[in-house]
Amino acid sequence: MTAVQSEKKTGHKIQGRQEYLETLRTLSQASVDQHFDAFKDIDWEALSLEPHDERWILTDADEIGHHPWYKTLPKQRQIEIGMYRWAQVAKVGLQFEQLLIGGVVNHLMWAKNGNPEFRYATHEITEECHHTQMFQEFVNRVNPDVSGAPTLFKMLVPLLASAGAWFPEAFFVGILAGEEPIDHLQKGAMRAGGSHPMANRIMQIHIAEEARHIGFAHQYLEQHIPELDPVRKQVLAALFPIIMGLLCDVIMVPSRRARHDMGIPDEVAKEIWWDSAESSKLRRDMFSDVRMLADELGLRHAVTKPLWRLMGIDGKPARFRGEPASATH
Repeated sequence: MTAVQSEKKTGHKIQGRQEYLETLRTLSQASVDQHFDAFKDIDWEALSLEPHDERWILTDADEIGHHPWYKTLPKQRQIEIGMYRWAQVAKVGLQFEQLLIGGVVNHLMWAKNGNPEFRYATHEITEECHHTQMFQEFVNRVNPDVSGAPTLFKMLVPLLASAGAWFPEAFFVGILAGEEPIDHLQKGAMRAGGSHPMANRIMQIHIAEEARHIGFAHQYLEQHIPELDPVRKQVLAALFPIIMGLLCDVIMVPSRRARHDMGIPDEVAKEIWWDSAESSKLRRDMFSDVRMLADELGLRHAVTKPLWRLMGIDGKPARFRGEPASATH
């Protein structure tokens, strides 16, 4: 490599770093300019709850609402399941965000002075704390009996959060594994007309701030994965689809107790998550953005692609962030 080529290569790396730092400054300022408080920006008392409110009936945008089993239920039972469903999603969401908060705090313990990642990541933690308060207040009002995430997941949270310190790249993959499905579910619901005004307001706030959080996770991985040594990078390449698939199920598939509480028969649950062709495609579609990211970083190759298929999340990568679903059967 000539001196000129070396200089150009170094210049490209510096430019990439400068762009990343500029992104962090932009995200940090956005968090200052637009942020929400769970008890200032939601008028809880004005959003009254009525036990016969048909706005709780799930639409076709929801996997349960789309299934013929749900559509044949009496209207009042559809309302009850809809309320439980939204409260359950909120409870699992806040538990995942508790994991995120713990892991990012562990990661920042080792941040060097002057590292601009510290500022934005702390903004994100602040926003996620407001989200946990918002979700918990919603659960308390809509259905305080929901079960939340599976017991095993809750038991493993301290261990999973520790990865923020000893393998932050894998932890940030986990952040995307939880945030992408929630974002997909909520955007789909809002495009289909939304739900009860209380659920809609929460989704509006969450979608707005999660866009920054997802963007940061993508940028963090793009910046740091190329810095990994070859062995650690290949370990991450193998872990990437496994983390995505497992956490997707924690987020999207109601626990055994939740399915029992909603009265969902086992055969119906299997069709919804993920035995039918339609549900399998939905699962793959949720991860087109992360497939693009994995391809760009050299993590999805001949050795690891079987793991993507095994976890049911293989398919075409997106051509750009937020591209409409294009996964193949």
